[in-house]
Amino acid sequence: MKVAILAGGLGTRLSEETIVKPKPMVEVGGKPMLWHIMNIYAAYGYKEFVIALGYKGEIIKDYFYNYHSRARNLTVKLHTGEATIHNGDSEDWTVHLLDTGAETQTGGRVKRVGEFIGNEPFMLTYGDGVSNVNISRLVEFHHGHGKLATMTAAHPAARFGQIVLEDERVVEFAEKPQTGEGWINGGFFVLQPEIINYIDDDQIAWERKPMEQLAADGQLMAYQHEDFWQCMDTLRDVQLLNNLWDGGNAPWKIW
Repeated sequence: MKVAILAGGLGTRLSEETIVKPKPMVEVGGKPMLWHIMNIYAAYGYKEFVIALGYKGEIIKDYFYNYHSRARNLTVKLHTGEATIHNGDSEDWTVHLLDTGAETQTGGRVKRVGEFIGNEPFMLTYGDGVSNVNISRLVEFHHGHGKLATMTAAHPAARFGQIVLEDERVVEFAEKPQTGEGWINGGFFVLQPEIINYIDDDQIAWERKPMEQLAADGQLMAYQHEDFWQCMDTLRDVQLLNNLWDGGNAPWKIW
C-alpha cells in the first residue's frame, strides 16, 4: 500500500520558516518534518510514498534528488565534476514527487494522488503532523469495517495546563495534557480508490465537502488514537517538537 503525503500548502501561520521553504521541510532535530513522517510509515513496512507538491515544491524535489549523496560519503573531482558515492546508510524508500499545483486545495491534491496511484487503496496524511499511531492496527481497522475511508481521530495537546478544582483547592494538575480536548481530525487516513469520486476539482478542500459527504453516506470511520499526536502549525509547535527530540523523548520516534 502506498503512502500519500500532502506537502503543498503555504504554511502561513509558520511564516518565520515557510517564507524560504515549504512547511514539511521545516526541521525537527536537524531533519525535515517530512522525513520524520515517512519514517513512521517505514517502521511498519510501508516504504513507497507519493508526495503531493505545491508551494516551493522544487525544494522537496531537490532534497530527494540529492538524498543519496547527502546520506553518504562523497568524493568529487573538481576538474571533471566526477562524483563517487561511498558506502553508507540510506533509506530503502521509493518516492514519487507529484506536482499538484501551487493553488490546488487539499481535495484537489488528494484527487490527483488517487488518480496517480490507481485502482488500489492507499494511505494519506498531512506533511505537518507526527504521532505514535499504530499503523498496522489502523490498516487492520480499515479493512475490518469495509467502508471507503478511515481517518485517525486524535486528541490535541491542551494549549495550557489543565486543573481540577474542589471549591478553591487544586486537586489535580496536568501540564498541557494530551487528552485535554475533544477528538479532532488527526490525518493518518486509509482510503479506498473510490473516494476520488467525492472530489469535484482542484478548488475543493478535502476536509469540507468530500469528508462531509463521506460522513453523510456512512462511509467515513474513525480510528480512535488516545496517545501522542502533535501538529506543527506555529513556531511554538516547532520548538516543542525540537525539545522533545533533543531531550530523547520523542514519542513518534518508533524506528
